[in-house]
Amino acid sequence: MKRVSAALIRQRGEFLIARRSAQETLGGFWEFPGGKVEKGETPQECLEREILEELGVESTAGDEVCKSVYEYEHGAFEIIAIKTTLKSSNFKLSSHDKIEFVKKERLLEFKLLPADIPIAEKIIELEDGL
Repeated sequence: MKRVSAALIRQRGEFLIARRSAQETLGGFWEFPGGKVEKGETPQECLEREILEELGVESTAGDEVCKSVYEYEHGAFEIIAIKTTLKSSNFKLSSHDKIEFVKKERLLEFKLLPADIPIAEKIIELEDGL
């Protein structure tokens, strides 16, 4: 099972989600940005590396909020959702074609990756949203 870190970024009461570019696997789906944890790195180190690679901004990954396990046709994934703060907002997208900040109540209105749906549900269920 592949381990993936996903960033839960909240600014002004809204959460950052990103839409995967058409040429990416599962293109057109929205997700909490992040990526696969590589050998020898923590989920937090992975997330900080991936946010820089995918969004072009530095970040600080904090505490784990929840996990989700999902099996796609191309493999099984454990998604580790981590509270993350951005150090800037000068985004340079590489594997996404769009990002949006949305209120937690609207997260499920987007075509989220199946593995990210339980994470969105958990955020909605938390009284303060995170």
